[in-house]
Amino acid sequence: MNAASTGAVDSNANATSPIVRVEDIRKTFGPHEVLCGISLKVAKGEVVVLFGPSGSGKTTFLRCINWLEQPDSGTVMVNGHQMGTKQNRSGAPVPATARDVAKQRGEIGFVFQHFNLFPNRTALGNVMLGPVKVKGMSSEASRELAIHQLTKVGLANKIDAYPAQLSGGQKQRVAIARSLAMNPAVMLFDEPTSALDPEVIGEVLTVMRDLASEGMTMIVVSHELGFAREVADRVAMFDDGLIVESGSPGEVFDHPRQPRTQAFLSTVLR
Repeated sequence: MNAASTGAVDSNANATSPIVRVEDIRKTFGPHEVLCGISLKVAKGEVVVLFGPSGSGKTTFLRCINWLEQPDSGTVMVNGHQMGTKQNRSGAPVPATARDVAKQRGEIGFVFQHFNLFPNRTALGNVMLGPVKVKGMSSEASRELAIHQLTKVGLANKIDAYPAQLSGGQKQRVAIARSLAMNPAVMLFDEPTSALDPEVIGEVLTVMRDLASEGMTMIVVSHELGFAREVADRVAMFDDGLIVESGSPGEVFDHPRQPRTQAFLSTVLR
C-alpha cells in the first residue's frame, strides 16, 4: 500500500522544528470518516495551500489544527505545544481545560470563509478584542496595535466602520488584521475569498501575498490555484479524507503523479 492510500503523504522540505506537526489524525462524523489518518509538517515561514474537491476534509483538517474540532485520534503540535493537552505538576500530559485551549489558540490565527466579525463592534473594536480578552493587553496598547494592523491591511480609513458598512473584501481584511493582532505563530485561512465578489478577491490576495513575503507561516485552503502557484512553497491535494499528493506547485500542477490529482486538475485548470 502506498503513502497516498494511507493519507500519510508528508513532503516537507524542512522537517526540523516544524511550527505545525500533525500526525495521523482521524475524525469521524456519524458513519462518515472525514479525515482518514493525515500527517503534515509545516516549517516556519512556509506557505502550504490545500486544494481539492468540496467535502474532501480540508476545512475539518484546519479546524482540528485549531482544536475547533477535536480529532478522534492522532496529535497536533503547534509551536512546540500539543493542542488539547497540558502538563501537570509532574510533567505528565493531561487534557487541557477550555481556558488552556483558548490560550493555545492565541498562537494560531484563523481567517474564516464568512469573516465571523462581531456586528456590534467597529473594525477597531473587532481587532482590539482578542489582545484585551485573551492576552490581557491594556485598552490603550490594544488600540494602538489594532490601528497598526488595520493600516497594514489598507483599512486605516475604516477603523470606526461597523461590519455592515464594509464590503466583503474589507470585512475579510478586518478578519486578517484581527488574527495578526494576536501575533500568531501560524495563520490558517479557510477559503478566504470564496464568499467574495470577483472584483474584491484581489485585495484580499494582495494582503496574503504581503504576509507570505514577510515570512508568515500560512496554511491556506483555497481554490485560487493561480495564487497557490505564485505564493505557495507546497501544495497538497485532498480527496476523500486523504492527502493524495503533495509537492511544489510546479510539480503538482504541471506534472501530477496521482490519477485523482490529474482528473481534478483537468477540470479546474482548463
